[in-house]
This record gives sequence, structure tokens and C-alpha cells, in this order.
Amino acid sequence: MAESTRGHVEEPRNFAPKIPPNLEPPKEGPISVADLAKCDGTNTDHPTYVAIKGTVFDVSGNSAYAPEGAYHSFAGKDASRALAKSSLLPEDCRPEYNDLGDKEQKVLNDWFTFFSKRYNIVGKVQG
Repeated sequence: MAESTRGHVEEPRNFAPKIPPNLEPPKEGPISVADLAKCDGTNTDHPTYVAIKGTVFDVSGNSAYAPEGAYHSFAGKDASRALAKSSLLPEDCRPEYNDLGDKEQKVLNDWFTFFSKRYNIVGKVQG
């Protein structure tokens, strides 16, 4: 993800990573909102997770989601709305996205594809 201006994320341009990662089969197990919140990159006892459309991705290996990283506001949350709106604002990091327009829905779907080609899916947000 490239930050173009404060509070805005550029849309993904290319979905395939330069070096394809060795991804594990997706997991479907439930992850509570409380457990997701613990995975915000601030606790070394927990991985770093970002959820999109209720699907939880393990982004632990990417320092951009660490506390000092440009995308830390997404860590430990379902950032669907923020990604759909290309926003870095913490108040946009929430799971509600169904009320957004077609363009924003497409942007969100593009981000989901981008993440699914780079990060392991570790579960689904429950609750």
C-alpha cells in the first residue's frame, strides 16, 4: 500500500506479488472481536491481524502494521470501510461497508484480493 497524502491510501494496482508467498490453506475458525483487538501489533505474545469483510489475515511479517508503521491503524480491526474509502483515518477502521457505493465496493474487493495473495487467512471474525 502506498500512502499518497495524509489520510488516504492509494488503491492496489497489481494483485500478484513479485515473489509469491508460500501461503497456508485458508482457515475458517472463529476469531472474536476481542481476540482480534489483541492482535494489533502492540503485544509480542500475539500475531498482528487485519480483517477485511470479516476474513482475518495474518500480517505479522509486515512492519507497516507495527505500532510505528504507516498502516498500524488497520491492525487488530476489521478495516473494511477504511480500505474501501482509501482512508487511513482511525474512525474509518470498522467493518461496515454495505452502504458504500459501487466504486468503493470494487476498491474493497480489490484490497481483499490483494491481501489474499500475500497473507495467510487465519479465521473469520465472529460477534
